[in-house]
Amino acid sequence: MTLPIIGPLQDFFASLPFPARLLAAVGLFTLLKPLYRLVRVLTDCYVLGGIPLATFGPSKNDPSKASWAVVTGATDGIGKEFALQLAKKGFNIVLASRTQSKLDAVESEISSSSSAQVKTVAINFLHATDADYKRLEAEISQLKLAVLVNNVGLSHDKPVLFSEGDVQEMEAIAEINVRATLRVTRLALPLLQQNKRSLILHLGSFAGSIPTPMLSTYAGTKAFLIGFNRALSYEVASKGVTSLLLNTYFVSTAMSKIRRSSWSVPTPKQYVAQTLAKLGRPGSCYEEDRRGREMTVWPQHALTEWAVREFVGLGRASGMSLKSQKVIRAKAIKREERLAKGQ
Repeated sequence: MTLPIIGPLQDFFASLPFPARLLAAVGLFTLLKPLYRLVRVLTDCYVLGGIPLATFGPSKNDPSKASWAVVTGATDGIGKEFALQLAKKGFNIVLASRTQSKLDAVESEISSSSSAQVKTVAINFLHATDADYKRLEAEISQLKLAVLVNNVGLSHDKPVLFSEGDVQEMEAIAEINVRATLRVTRLALPLLQQNKRSLILHLGSFAGSIPTPMLSTYAGTKAFLIGFNRALSYEVASKGVTSLLLNTYFVSTAMSKIRRSSWSVPTPKQYVAQTLAKLGRPGSCYEEDRRGREMTVWPQHALTEWAVREFVGLGRASGMSLKSQKVIRAKAIKREERLAKGQ
């Protein structure tokens, strides 16, 4: 059945001179391209599933035969939720974080909600020494390791111009976001490559893909993760390792300082569940890497990135971000002043 409008449109285009038809075709392509990409984004976020977790060897029936997952920064927010949900999916869990009492609490929570085996490693990634990393390596060296979640991270206390930033904060962000990720990935990778299929997840940020003024050190470390993951993913693909970067916008966590969740700001539980259901789906990461090494699959995050790339542009988005970061900094300073006065 032919739509009534098709015939008149064909006649109209046929009546145009060739240059006009060419311009009309270019214009139509320009209009349809963002729509086509939007359909792909929505399909990834709402319709298509990702790589099944079963690919990486969980075992709900027999924890002694299950694969293991290492989660860094595992006592709060997204990291804790990854540990809980992976345990419920049948993985045994290694929790690596700073405070032993918090590790014990998460271990207890996992044990009460699943049959997973749990190991804890207290390690302060800000001040971790070679001996600390060797201790972590020794704890996992005999395990059937199938998943690594590089979640541990640090951001600025509040937005600040790089020239005015605290040097210790700058170095701490680089130490945790870059060096810790490199060291943990390096010691885990030989074990991951022993399996036929294994998975690495790096917690990225929009600040890395859309340069964010007044969070320049944090943004730089997250941009590093993009390049590191792209290179690493090519190296390990032939060895059965899938390495993915999670391009993350606001989630209701202590780091984001957003207490109330919404459609645009998911809880860690919502965000992790969507991520695990969509492994390998690019979402709105369609320009640089449609093959799935990067993911933006929370719907509102994906729609925001799509709109920025199609209609705003990265340069203009950074300029707009500068204005918003100035406002956030001013509010943070006022809040600190009220607390100092005891109000």
